Amino acid sequence: MANLKSLFKDTVIYGLSSIVGRFLNYMLMPLYTYMLPVNGGGYDIVTNLYAFVALIQVILTFGMETTCFRYANKENENPDTVFSTSIVFISALTIAFFAMVWGFIGNISQALGYADHPEYILLMAGVISFDAILAIPFCLLRYQKKSIKFASIRLFNICLSIGVTLFFFLVLHKADVYYIFAINFFCSALNAVFFIPELIHLRWKVDLSLLRRMFSYSWPILALGIAGIINQVFDKIIFPTVYPDPEEGRILLAEYGACVKIAMCISMMTQAFRYAYEPIVFAKSKDSDKTEYYAQSMKYFVIFTLLAFLAIMSCIDILKLLVGTDYRAGLKIVPIVMAAEIMMGIYFNLSFWYKLIDKTIWGLYFSLAGCVVLIIINLLLIPHFGYYACAWGGFAGYGTCMLLSYIAGQKINPIPYDMRSIFTYTALAAVLYACMEMLPFDGILGTACKLAITAVYVAFMLYKDFPLSMLISHLPLRKSKKI
Repeated sequence: MANLKSLFKDTVIYGLSSIVGRFLNYMLMPLYTYMLPVNGGGYDIVTNLYAFVALIQVILTFGMETTCFRYANKENENPDTVFSTSIVFISALTIAFFAMVWGFIGNISQALGYADHPEYILLMAGVISFDAILAIPFCLLRYQKKSIKFASIRLFNICLSIGVTLFFFLVLHKADVYYIFAINFFCSALNAVFFIPELIHLRWKVDLSLLRRMFSYSWPILALGIAGIINQVFDKIIFPTVYPDPEEGRILLAEYGACVKIAMCISMMTQAFRYAYEPIVFAKSKDSDKTEYYAQSMKYFVIFTLLAFLAIMSCIDILKLLVGTDYRAGLKIVPIVMAAEIMMGIYFNLSFWYKLIDKTIWGLYFSLAGCVVLIIINLLLIPHFGYYACAWGGFAGYGTCMLLSYIAGQKINPIPYDMRSIFTYTALAAVLYACMEMLPFDGILGTACKLAITAVYVAFMLYKDFPLSMLISHLPLRKSKKI
């Protein structure tokens, strides 16, 4: 129970920083989608290049985040040596990457279709470099249970980015994608300042033999991460080249990129859960009640992500105001993408069965299978169905990863998941969502009815797993003074 409380507390802290940060970033969505053109030269460029950023950053971090937690919790390893060795390795790899981009900037920008704007590529390379190098220091904060500092840095960075963006767009009237990239670069670079205390107090030692051992654990995670991020960004990378009409393809990519932002609330919850869960799960691997803990964590993750799904769909008529009117044609893909993100979160939970027995190669197999499914669907169907193929491709890809991991995990390293409860909540959420879709009206009345439908889910959740008596028993009641 103590570990579950710690997980809940840290998830709330990470989650609030992610929720507030994502909400603040949403405040920029109207700015971008109302001030940048939908017909090329605007949000399509942002969507396309940030897809490359996500992919390259996974490559440069080399699976070392999870690997650091695994080795820092081993009895015969020094945590300071684990983190310092990782930081030096990632820094060297990243510097080599940036030097390569700098040296071949003309060829790279031309190959990506931005020959007239090589500065976009160079700025994005800078963002990738800072984010990759600082990934391990952020990991160190999580290991040290400094969730408040972690969240504070994230929130400060987001608030600064928003403030500077508003100044350039609204005061200086510089509504251009160049300033989006430049501001991101500035804020990413500034993050390094906040880690000076941790880096100074770290007992630096580079252990090459340790690095070789960490490689054997991390390279399947790297391959897994590449396959996983391809599941997320492949459609945004290839969409302009696969769709038969290039001009219409840029418009559709802008619509897709804007509307997917709404669906990413589920991804945000998964990320918050991961930040809190990953350090605990490795530390708890020696405890006798570990499998029960993992099973409970999965159950509660599903319960709350399904609640988030229903809440977002209840308020979709409000949330769509965050997207410019020219971009709203893509709103129909939001529930599909959210369902895919829920399966991705479940797959993350399932992934620990092979990480804890040092068989990370299994993750590579599952992710590659999902990646193949997604790529085939995208290549075959994007020319005919546009971004609907992207949404269903992600759904099928993550579903494949999730099912394969569950089937193999229950045979090799079984965990007694409460499948009855998980299926019950999933079925209830599906039925309630179908009721929302059948409503004959939208607007304020439609939103009120959808919220009432979501309240049914909340009532069932409180009745079945969070009874009032249990909630009251955990409240910090003030003791009365003795007379």
